[in-house]
Amino acid sequence: MQYIKYPKKEEWGQLLTRPTLDNSSLFDLVRNVLNDIRTRGDEAVKEYELKFDKVSLTSLQVTEDEIREAETTVSKELKDAIVLAKGNIEKFHGAQDHELPCVETMPGVKCWQKAMPIERVGLYIPGGTAPLFSTVLMLAIPAKIAGCKEITLCTPPNKEGKVHPAVLFAAKTAGVDRIFKIGGVQAIGAMAYGTQSVPKAYKIFGPGNQYVTAAKQLVSLRDVAIDMPAGPSEVEVIADETANPSFVASDLLSQAEHGVDSQAILITNSENLAEETMKEVEKQLDNLPRKEIAEKSIANSKIILVRDMDEVIEMSNEYAPEHLIVATKEYGKIAERITNAGSLFLGYYTPESAGDYASGTNHTLPTNGYAKAYNGVNLDSFRKKMTYQEISQDGLKLIGNAIETMAENEQLFAHKNAVTLRLK
Repeated sequence: MQYIKYPKKEEWGQLLTRPTLDNSSLFDLVRNVLNDIRTRGDEAVKEYELKFDKVSLTSLQVTEDEIREAETTVSKELKDAIVLAKGNIEKFHGAQDHELPCVETMPGVKCWQKAMPIERVGLYIPGGTAPLFSTVLMLAIPAKIAGCKEITLCTPPNKEGKVHPAVLFAAKTAGVDRIFKIGGVQAIGAMAYGTQSVPKAYKIFGPGNQYVTAAKQLVSLRDVAIDMPAGPSEVEVIADETANPSFVASDLLSQAEHGVDSQAILITNSENLAEETMKEVEKQLDNLPRKEIAEKSIANSKIILVRDMDEVIEMSNEYAPEHLIVATKEYGKIAERITNAGSLFLGYYTPESAGDYASGTNHTLPTNGYAKAYNGVNLDSFRKKMTYQEISQDGLKLIGNAIETMAENEQLFAHKNAVTLRLK
């Protein structure tokens, strides 16, 4: 890890830059793939599956037989864990479901909102180096609670054309309607435009690598809504002298093992903690099965020593991390001063992995500093809100003159006339 001591404020911007791959030709490549899928549908998708995922597919949809077979191969222990996580995710997201009030803004003028489910949603579940069955739960469960009528899932298959059994079990448990063996850019294109096999979605959800993120951004320009531009995973730990270096190191490594472009940052005002954490990272790294991936990510990661907790908080808000762990003595007070973060994990015994799997909050979160303007996926992400108004004759008399005056001053006389005629 890079160890930076007491950086000057003018250095913060460069210091907090995320690691990126060379993307000079990324958008052109992604755009060409998307255009081909729009034109040729399933045929193009199968060709790109062969090219990118190295698998030849005769059919894109996962069959009921494959789902049943997968269920028999998932251990009882993992099934029980998935069911437990499902219950907590349902509780937390279900609690977000509440009726919106009707407001009488003045006598005879009533306004209200109604939350309506997005009818057709597409979920993207990355495959890559790990089967993210937890993401299935995070996306499909709130979609089901929201009342989405059609939930489609795309995920890359292995070279034998199979989807990981735990992904299929999680999808069935969470209520996914149709599952397709499609990964990467081709999955985003298939859900954005619709193909002979894959239904067109009205909104696409799910994290992915830089190619998937670019594809989501491109299709969102005119074809489909997206949840957010979620890219490589990241974690930041705020810690003081009371934190356990072993715990802090484990949290940094839990993100580092996601992928080579992931990033982990520790910001602390304790030199001793910084140095002990460095030692722990090296020690724990040697024991990780995914050491090769984590090692490359850790090379892009940083421990930053600053002068006091005020600087810690200011730098954290500037970084705007996807995941923020606050491992300090007064973590509650510090959390109140955090304005930019996807999800916070408070105290010494709240690892980020709890939110990844089973505490109940959603792990689909804004990355790359987007936490300054975006929130993570929640129940409202799967709904749109329509507004209503109802005005009585007496109500129009009270509000009508104001409408006429405003319309006239904007030189929109047809707007004014729509009120004038009614008042007469």
